[in-house]
Amino acid sequence: MRIAKAVLLATTILSTGISSAKADVNVMASIKPIHSLVSAVMEGVGKPSLIIEGAGSPHTYALKPSQAAELQDANLIFWVGHDLETFLEKPIEGLASDAVAITLSNAHGLTKIKFREGGAFDSHDHDDHDKHDDHDDHDDHDKHDDHDDHGHDGFDPHVWLDPANAKAIVHEIEEALVATDPANAATYEANADKMMGELDTLISEIDAELKSVKGKGYIVFHDAYQYFEGRFGVSAVGSITISPEILPGAKRVSELREKVKSLDATCVFAEPQFEPKLVKTITENTNARTGVLDPLGADLDSGPNMYFTLIRNMARSLKDCLSGKG
Repeated sequence: MRIAKAVLLATTILSTGISSAKADVNVMASIKPIHSLVSAVMEGVGKPSLIIEGAGSPHTYALKPSQAAELQDANLIFWVGHDLETFLEKPIEGLASDAVAITLSNAHGLTKIKFREGGAFDSHDHDDHDKHDDHDDHDDHDKHDDHDDHGHDGFDPHVWLDPANAKAIVHEIEEALVATDPANAATYEANADKMMGELDTLISEIDAELKSVKGKGYIVFHDAYQYFEGRFGVSAVGSITISPEILPGAKRVSELREKVKSLDATCVFAEPQFEPKLVKTITENTNARTGVLDPLGADLDSGPNMYFTLIRNMARSLKDCLSGKG
């Protein structure tokens, strides 16, 4: 039905000789994967602005003055929500009070997963940090008490890492853009329909890519990958830290090294946004290989194709390390 609809829309545009008008809307997106999906829906009409560029992390980001000014002029802001981009909550309420902020973690049809706790995945509880972290880490922890990385509702906010969720997000983006800029509705709808097919193809591709490494244990830097794992049948057996902005102290590092040994993990994955030396320290004198998983696309160029590259890179990193190529 969606394919037929896309063909009909494209045919209508071509046959009537109508070209897309320039978008009469200022759009901003919080992180690269969301910006990529918004860019794809807006392709041929306009380009959204990206808030967190480069290797920035929503866990530790601070808004620039130029971005604060841009927020004041925004019509639409796409973000995952307060569970991830806590730094945006007050600016959206204050600076961007006239804009429509679309919380994509509430997208219709989105699958949400609760955080894992217990065993090799540490409890999402502040007391747990007090139990494990050295005193030097407590100051950092106090600084981030109002930055509840664990989620206000207990759900993992890394929803975009399941391409099926990306489909729900694209639909939400499409609806918001059509409502705000109806003059370009046909283009937004055709682009969204095209994306649905491309995301279905991506799911099939990655599922086939990872078949040979399903069931092989690995440890992640922080527990951000449940959506990817659930979609493609791979699974982490533990995580290094709960809140990635709070690095573990010496005692905790020693415990983590023992965790890697006891779990007999094939690989331990770092993230480019955070200190890679920690992973090397933890894997010393173990049989575990190291790799990098990047849930945000730190080194990728922003744009409509970035999301697909992000998912393919994650699959390749997993496969290479788990199969001994990494």
